[in-house]
Amino acid sequence: MKKQPEITKKTRQSFIGVFCELYCQKPIEKITVQEITNKSGYNRSTFYQYFTDVYDLLSFVENDILDYIREKMKNKEQADTRDILLLFEEKGACLNALLGDYGNIRFSEKLKGEFFSDAQKYCFPKDNSVTPYLLEFQVSTAFSLLRLWQRRQKDLPPDELYNLIDMLFTSGISSVI
Repeated sequence: MKKQPEITKKTRQSFIGVFCELYCQKPIEKITVQEITNKSGYNRSTFYQYFTDVYDLLSFVENDILDYIREKMKNKEQADTRDILLLFEEKGACLNALLGDYGNIRFSEKLKGEFFSDAQKYCFPKDNSVTPYLLEFQVSTAFSLLRLWQRRQKDLPPDELYNLIDMLFTSGISSVI
């Protein structure tokens, strides 16, 4: 007997939501399948129909976000801050966990790479030894500000945050203070 797709999706999303909530609070090594199933209201055997273990669930969440970005960026030559902001709006709970205190720096680097591939270095000097530093500064700064926005419960409207980031990049911090 086949499961109904909407029930399957709802069950998977329940596991993902609980996992992300827990991953915001503690490292993955401290998260158990039992804890996830207890909080989500499903039994362990149901969990194992979707994932092999907690690390498989983590991998699924990371790949889901990366696939989401690839789909959104498919017809764009380059990302801008609004694209990243939209990602933080739509995938905020998972990103809070993945980029939070217990998240994995490798995922953060993959995420940066999805938005800022080598092809997007067009605005930086080509074959210049400082280009990687400029790119890292721009990308890391944008992500840090977005993470801060998430931690502060999105205390600025998205357009205001976008304008602030844009102003900081184009005119520097002195233009804001």
